[in-house]
Amino acid sequence: MEIKVTTKNFEEEVIKSPVPVLVDFWATWCGPCRMIAPIVEEIAKEYDGKIKVGKINVDEEMDLAVKFGIVSIPTLLVFENGEVKNKLIGYCQKDEIIKILNI
Repeated sequence: MEIKVTTKNFEEEVIKSPVPVLVDFWATWCGPCRMIAPIVEEIAKEYDGKIKVGKINVDEEMDLAVKFGIVSIPTLLVFENGEVKNKLIGYCQKDEIIKILNI
């Protein structure tokens, strides 16, 4: 299941998560974001319980985008124990995403 991440729930859902969190920074107008969305959703279902998947709309959550230096979307960040462990920028294949999750 994908979680809508906002500045209000970021600490609880991402930083304090007991499992790794894949965070997808995206926007509705972004073509590559729409292309990668079904892949991210598929990973969320396949690895439910092992990881958490969060979606951050950069137009709605500009502060989070700035905080993590997001200049291109889609950008995928993997958080473990509250820290960014891996990053992918742009459209990528499912196997590339799974590889950065280290699961």
